Amino acid sequence: MSVIPHLINGELVTENGRAVDVFNPSTGQAIHKLPLASQATIQKAIDAAKAAFPAWRNTPPAKRAQVMFRFKQLLEQNEARISQLISEEHGKTLEDAAGELKRGIENVEFACAAPEILKGEYSRNVGPNIDAWSDFQPLGIVAGITPFNFPAMVPLWMYPLAIVCGNCFILKPSERDPSSTLLIAQLLLEAGLPKGVMSVVHGDKTAVDALIEAPEIKALSFVGSTPIAEYIYAEGTKRGKRVQALGGAKNHAVLMPDADLDNAVSALMGAAYGSCGERCMAISVAVCVGDQVADALVAKLVPQIKALKIGAGTSCGLDMGPLVTGQARDKVSGYVDDGVAAGAKLVVDGRGLSVAGHEEGFFLGGCLFDHVTPEMRIYKEEIFGPVLCVVRVNSLEEAMQLINDHEYGNGTCIFTRDGEAARLFCDEIEVGMVGINVPLPVPVAYHSFGGWKRSLFGDLHAYGPDGVRFYTRRKAITQRWPQRASHEASQFAFPSL
Repeated sequence: MSVIPHLINGELVTENGRAVDVFNPSTGQAIHKLPLASQATIQKAIDAAKAAFPAWRNTPPAKRAQVMFRFKQLLEQNEARISQLISEEHGKTLEDAAGELKRGIENVEFACAAPEILKGEYSRNVGPNIDAWSDFQPLGIVAGITPFNFPAMVPLWMYPLAIVCGNCFILKPSERDPSSTLLIAQLLLEAGLPKGVMSVVHGDKTAVDALIEAPEIKALSFVGSTPIAEYIYAEGTKRGKRVQALGGAKNHAVLMPDADLDNAVSALMGAAYGSCGERCMAISVAVCVGDQVADALVAKLVPQIKALKIGAGTSCGLDMGPLVTGQARDKVSGYVDDGVAAGAKLVVDGRGLSVAGHEEGFFLGGCLFDHVTPEMRIYKEEIFGPVLCVVRVNSLEEAMQLINDHEYGNGTCIFTRDGEAARLFCDEIEVGMVGINVPLPVPVAYHSFGGWKRSLFGDLHAYGPDGVRFYTRRKAITQRWPQRASHEASQFAFPSL
């Protein structure tokens, strides 16, 4: 069984000590050993970043961008290899893995615009012989802690932008599927990034706490569950760090009576069951306005859910692979048990699925509940699996109140042909990312990603313009060169024009 190393100061590093297994979820077999970083290993990465930072911050933005241009090309050339690694360790289909990588590459493309996004602002003659300007300056060493469900895309939300802004970056990826993340970081070094600017350290809570506690680290980016997001935000800000911590979600799709139901069903199938539901933007609740809409929706969904092609993610032509671990599969199955006990109608039951040739894999078929009510646990909590709940309401206003009352506010969408309803929904819904006939309204790289309420802790969203603000400090400079022939008296009042 091979050992997956850390990447520190441009070198692959292994260490003796605690380690965990990395599994192939399609077979249920351990395929790698992953060492968990000690505090000493974390400190080595920090020391490498400290040594690299002075030269990197003074590297012209255009030269930093050139590294990103080469990096983008290498990512595209290695798409098949990266997708294979993602699928082997996460379980998602090869097509889904390739799509994830493409969305990550969009953020590299945005980072290539470093000379434009970092050029600051200038004002001449703000006062007599006085000019003023502002600079975007790097923070120093920053870190990212990323989840298992997007081992390529979510890290690419963070470090390309952080690095072109002049920072050094330490990444702690998920210990469940680290190989693709490590390969991508190696490609960045191949693209010409100096040693020490980027390090990858594997670990668990020990590594997370070491990053939080290290005074050299000025900012932390996190994507994961709400309890951990809240913990990282509280502990990081307590130590004076800048923190953006993206948490959980419970994303609703509202179906109006005038919706194009066939297109809505196609959209919901992908949004609810794609990647086995292991997406923070997955639609897990369909809110139907009226029983007629709900009955028609369920009737159209049932045959499509039963026809889902499920198998080993590395096989071609599939709709769904396994869940990432046996514990994840059992947890989702437990939610299904709980929904049945609470009185929801289980229309399609995906429990007990066995895939021929992969009987030990962590598989669960698509599940569909009808007549779900807001007090049920399957409605309130993030399931993070292939489970869609249908809730019935009588009006758009009731649907919106349902969504606004939920503790999460990550993503939502509405299916309608009514522009007035769509505009009201956009204006009044208390959710950070909204789709109109778009089930997964994930912003493109030159906007920013983030939810509201308990889906985000921190003031700035991920990537895009907010990412630039997060990874830089603004310095305002006011300059005056008096004319030689003039002499001005001292001024004791507060200066003004």
